Amino acid sequence: MAGTRNEPNKTAIYATALTAFFAIAGIAVVDPILPIIGEEIGATTWQIELLFTAYIAVMAVGMIPAVLATGKFGYKKILGAGVTLVAIAAILAALSTSIGQLAALRGLWGLGNAMFFATAMVLLVSLANDREWVVGIFETCVGLGFAVGPLIGGLLGSISWRVPFFACGLFMIVALAVSVTKLKDPAEKPAPLHVGQVFGLFRKPAFLALAVVTATYNFVFFIILGYTPIFLGLDVVPLGLVFTAWGLGLAFGILVVGHKLAHTIGAVQTLGIAVAGVLVTTLLLALGLPTAASIVVLVVAGVFMGIANAILTDLSLALGDPDRRVTTGAFNLVRWGFAAPAPVIAGLLHPVGASAPYWVGVGVLAVGVVVFLLTAHQMAGQLGERVLWSRWNRAARTVEGTPEEAMSEL
Repeated sequence: MAGTRNEPNKTAIYATALTAFFAIAGIAVVDPILPIIGEEIGATTWQIELLFTAYIAVMAVGMIPAVLATGKFGYKKILGAGVTLVAIAAILAALSTSIGQLAALRGLWGLGNAMFFATAMVLLVSLANDREWVVGIFETCVGLGFAVGPLIGGLLGSISWRVPFFACGLFMIVALAVSVTKLKDPAEKPAPLHVGQVFGLFRKPAFLALAVVTATYNFVFFIILGYTPIFLGLDVVPLGLVFTAWGLGLAFGILVVGHKLAHTIGAVQTLGIAVAGVLVTTLLLALGLPTAASIVVLVVAGVFMGIANAILTDLSLALGDPDRRVTTGAFNLVRWGFAAPAPVIAGLLHPVGASAPYWVGVGVLAVGVVVFLLTAHQMAGQLGERVLWSRWNRAARTVEGTPEEAMSEL
């Protein structure tokens, strides 16, 4: 039971998780207000999508310096600095008068979130006795953040597109107060890191394979998240409700389906099902279905995305470096770096055809599916799992073990 759980750092763990919720909600809050920002500021579709791309690109680049900085300053200071930057960027964004100012501030926002995401999971795992419990809390906050963020954006955005940004700034001020008063570094100070450790991880074949699949998947994730608000053409409140439904589907995939399926058929095969589901739903969006059908497809896509997100975190830790900061830096560089161009590419393709961005997404993710089929046995073998087609692949390792046992070794 949670009340009797032997977790001496429970307050610090909950404080970090709450901050994660606010950080994720801040990503998703922009979705419903993208069209209205474009109308009021006079921005084109690709310029609107800069609000996503600037954010993601800076976060990708900033992730490794943030990870390296933990060795010198500790987790708490880096996390607190990141939350402060997000609060400042969000409040200033509410006062912006041009798309250029908004994009620059979203970049600052991304740097703050890089500092947060580079430390949050490592800090949680370091503070907890029960890794599975604390990862579940973090994923719950991620799922709820993606669900609640669009609702906040839609409801407050009906007043003005500036109000959701103000709200995000206030949320992060609360998160800063919580982190300063409740968080603490682990007793053992993190060892210094250097850049070579992070990039050296890509020499591991199984991790490299996972990185390629992740890169193609995250590209499509942000095609759907960043472009679909433009594609659907709904008003701000209905759009907020639609993306709340998508976020609930994402949360359902993370919290209910992902890990249960992994414990039944293995984490690697679960990832394969999730990526295949995202590919099919992206193809359906590309076919230009009626609006109601597209909304249903979007929500179903959210479920598959949630499954993928739940499994990718565990697989990266399982296949990465024993020092989780190294894995976090390398994996998030790929995860966010390849996602960054997706929204702007979608915006540039919009004049070609409303479905053109989805067709590009289908092509990119198809590459990821092919790579997965060719390399899944390498990932599975390192975890002690098997894949269905391993008996036809003589290079596949045949080792005993269950997904639970493999994950418990972390």
